[in-house]
Amino acid sequence: MFDTKIAIMVREDLAVWQKLNVTAFLMSGITNATPDLIGERYVDAEGHDHMGLSIQPVIVLTGAANVLRNARNRARDRGIDTAVYIEEMFATGHDEANRAVFRQHGPDEENVVGLALRAEKKIVDKITKGAKMHG
Repeated sequence: MFDTKIAIMVREDLAVWQKLNVTAFLMSGITNATPDLIGERYVDAEGHDHMGLSIQPVIVLTGAANVLRNARNRARDRGIDTAVYIEEMFATGHDEANRAVFRQHGPDEENVVGLALRAEKKIVDKITKGAKMHG
């Protein structure tokens, strides 16, 4: 069992492709911050080698724009590192442009479409309050 929880929150009004895209980008932020989160490589029955996966389960939550904004601010107030994806990043084509557009927006805007964090379970539950399991 894990003392921590990984939660990815996506805004409920996104198209399915956007939810999947944002989830993938945000999980890359979590693994970047926690490289030991990736387990050993997988080997199939024929001996073919495959990449390792996260050793810890990930929950995916959904909520309205204000729920994600509030979670971002609660995490910041608690000093919890987050991965954040804002809607303006959908219009960019690469990492440098993403960071440039991100820099133009503040935490009180309701443009957060995705947020990910890994922290103690109770803290994650408090930060993600108001979000529901993605269904």
